[in-house]
Amino acid sequence: MDKASHLSVVIDLSPTQWHLCSQSSNPYPLTLQSFLSQLLAFFNSHIACKDENTLAVFGAFPGKSVLLYSSTTIAAEEHSVNADANTYRPFKVLDSTIMGSIRNQLEALELLEAEAPIGLVGAITKSLCYINRLTIPSSSTTPAEEKQAPLDPRILIFSVSPDQSPSYIPIMNSIFSAQKLKVTIDVCKIYGPDSVFLQQAAHLTGGSYLHLNRPDAVLQYLTMSFLPPPGIRQLLSVPTQDKIDFRAACFCHKKIVDIGFVCSVCLSIFCNPVPVCSTCR
Repeated sequence: MDKASHLSVVIDLSPTQWHLCSQSSNPYPLTLQSFLSQLLAFFNSHIACKDENTLAVFGAFPGKSVLLYSSTTIAAEEHSVNADANTYRPFKVLDSTIMGSIRNQLEALELLEAEAPIGLVGAITKSLCYINRLTIPSSSTTPAEEKQAPLDPRILIFSVSPDQSPSYIPIMNSIFSAQKLKVTIDVCKIYGPDSVFLQQAAHLTGGSYLHLNRPDAVLQYLTMSFLPPPGIRQLLSVPTQDKIDFRAACFCHKKIVDIGFVCSVCLSIFCNPVPVCSTCR
């Protein structure tokens, strides 16, 4: 029997980047509202594929990351969702919960004067912790009869923001943790230049990195490329990365470098030669 699939989704919700993405000057503009409506259809497809499939959605906002939805803890909130005879109730609960959470977080951001860096690393870290809790339950706190069947976990990241050089080391640590947990990281780049760090994350964990040529058709990309779990993708022809940017960020100025100088002891990277390594001195 095929294992159930767990999908943790990280959504880049930078108001500035989404405003730029929706500009009519773009060849194929995409508004946040249009993207979310297509994304919810993709979520519904995932949980409809198998009864045991689970879903967790994390929002990466300026300066913070928030758990927007979790299918394992949503039962207590179902009573607050109005019934709709034309909509399957689990779909209604999912849609209402996610949209309500995003709306509340964006309204809180309107009170801030300046936009902080996007909390993408925090969202990825929380998703890995969530997967670790699902796949490795504590034997001392979880009764044997309540332990879940084995899951096939993966992370899907939606990115609209450019790389942040200071986040290089935390992202690499997240990649190594994902490798240890055997978690596949997929990346859907919706707007902006390719992300060097997320390209490496997808490549090193066996996932797919897809830069959308037609952001307005995001649902078709999601259904064809990211709906099948990694085990099934081996039987399908899914898009792969033609080129991967393996550049790193220097430890001194946190800038992406083409040529770096590496400490022979701790492997720290510097953009210029230094007499003494500042990391392991």
